[in-house]
Amino acid sequence: MLKPLNAAMAGTIAPPVMEARRWIAGADFPPDRPLINLSQAAPVDPPPEGLRQAMADAVLTNAQAHLYGPVLGLPDLRAEIASQWSAAYGGAIDPSQVAITSGCNQAFVAAMATIAGAGDEVILPCPWYFNHKMWLDMAGIAAVALPMGADLVPDADQAEALIGPKTTAIVLVTPNNPSGAEYPADTVAAFRDLARRHGIALVVDETYRDFHSVERAPHALFTDPDWDDTLVHLYSFSKAYRLTGHRVGALITSPARLAEVEKFLDTVAICPPQVGQIAALWGMRNLRDWLAGERQEILARRAALSAEFQRVPGWEVLSVGAYFAYLRHPYGVASDVVAKALVDAAGLLVLPGTMFAPEGDAFGAATLRLAFANADAAGLAATADRLAGLPVDLLPPAA
Repeated sequence: MLKPLNAAMAGTIAPPVMEARRWIAGADFPPDRPLINLSQAAPVDPPPEGLRQAMADAVLTNAQAHLYGPVLGLPDLRAEIASQWSAAYGGAIDPSQVAITSGCNQAFVAAMATIAGAGDEVILPCPWYFNHKMWLDMAGIAAVALPMGADLVPDADQAEALIGPKTTAIVLVTPNNPSGAEYPADTVAAFRDLARRHGIALVVDETYRDFHSVERAPHALFTDPDWDDTLVHLYSFSKAYRLTGHRVGALITSPARLAEVEKFLDTVAICPPQVGQIAALWGMRNLRDWLAGERQEILARRAALSAEFQRVPGWEVLSVGAYFAYLRHPYGVASDVVAKALVDAAGLLVLPGTMFAPEGDAFGAATLRLAFANADAAGLAATADRLAGLPVDLLPPAA
């Protein structure tokens, strides 16, 4: 007889995107109203041709691309990140402070493995990124929810009230997943000061940094000469260069912490994928203008979504940015019920706010996440048309 499952693992929620895909399994969407999939924040188009050619060349001609590489990543990629990040943020980052990971989720997990253990607490602004919460659950680390204000930006003073003897870190995601909210530089600095004052880590996930609406650096954390005593920075190449299937992320922190990260990564993946790293490095060196164009397209879609939803009665756009919009729905039932109903009623697949919040959370029940990275202006107009055309009695109206 099999032994019981690990209780922490068994008690963790199922992967939300996979769960949402099950809602459309076997569904039939007519040609005149095909499914609009707004559930996952991932580009579906392949990388640009030049990048694919560089990857093909590496596969065919670079024997090292097929071997184990350094656990912390290719030296040239680490050095390029250090150089470009130092210039972008106006700070000083050394290659010894950079590690490459198999995607940004692994960067988070590796960082957390050095920061917290079973019985510790980590503060997550809520709504939170569900994979962050899932890992904490699996590791036996308590996620302490920090409710956000109307603008979906966390407040450092409120966070301070949640810090206790078991608190080891605060996690920020900006631009945010799921809300899209961009945290002001002063807010991020206030959280750095708070974390340093209490001797805990500040983990800042900037997966969507390349699609921020401001032209300047989004914060000044790296200008602090002692930044690595508190800051753990996470990044993903998946969105910037359409490398989701190649799993390339980055973790930037102190060399001392990276020595511990190396232990974790060696036991999990040994090394990040070589071809993906080669692609990321080529992209950083050759695709600056192309990436700028991608950013402008996402900003245009953000503006289009905001404009289109002004004509959808009862729905409220609470926040929009990067790949996401966070919406308040007009129905008096929980958002997981609404999201499932929208599949049949509108041919829309979105994620409910219940997937980004503690069980029973009222705000999660009232909200939905819409990921628009793969919906162009016409797709967003069609989304608004479908929601505006829903009957008022589709679900019980909100009181």
